[in-house]
Amino acid sequence: MFIDTHVHLNADQYEDDVEEVIQRALDANVEKMVVVGFDTKTIEKAMELIERYPFIYGVIGWHPVDAIDCTDRDLQWIKELAAHPKIVGIGEMGLDYHWDKSPKDIQQELFRKQIQLAKEVNLPIIIHNRDATGDVVRILQEESASEVGGIMHCYGGSVETAKQCIDMNFLISLGGPVTFKNARMPKEVAKEIPLKNLLIETDAPYLAPHPYRGKRNEPAYVPLVAEEVARLKEISVEQVARQTTENAIHLFGIQ
Repeated sequence: MFIDTHVHLNADQYEDDVEEVIQRALDANVEKMVVVGFDTKTIEKAMELIERYPFIYGVIGWHPVDAIDCTDRDLQWIKELAAHPKIVGIGEMGLDYHWDKSPKDIQQELFRKQIQLAKEVNLPIIIHNRDATGDVVRILQEESASEVGGIMHCYGGSVETAKQCIDMNFLISLGGPVTFKNARMPKEVAKEIPLKNLLIETDAPYLAPHPYRGKRNEPAYVPLVAEEVARLKEISVEQVARQTTENAIHLFGIQ
């Protein structure tokens, strides 16, 4: 059994065939999926999906790219929705310095507010980091994010930074890029970081693994991530599936 710990089944890319996509995931032994909502529209869709499917869980928060659009009312709404028993995390939150829609100071302020919110509702946090590693780690430390821990989502950083994050009570989640031929750092992380500290995900519809790179991703492909981690670690796919599933169940508190 596999768990896709980060998927956007609430994205417009699945508007016409989400039921078929979900069925393909189940057929591939992806028996649980965690859908991430990161703005008003995708949070609403995430809530609909967790109500409709018993094996789908939700994470809700506000994406750093859109930090400039987030109001205190939005944060209060997220806090209220977090009381739902199938909401298992807050995010994805963090910093994204690649795109320039939201100024860095606004991103950082919202990041801190969401960490504080997660501590109030006692849920783990899911971190989005693009071109902002130093500030992400610093803010996690300053805000004592280790109290709730969480996930470094679709991790692409160094082994050293991964170890720093593990020391703060975070799991390291690998997605499609670990299967790319030129993805040196994710492959090093897969080799060096103990399996007890790893998760697998798709981030679908984005970042499809080889051999589907460049096409629409979907949760049925998460076993391809597991296969590459198993190859790099020289262990069985079953071991990767079992341990990463246990890690996710423990972190999210799901059955």
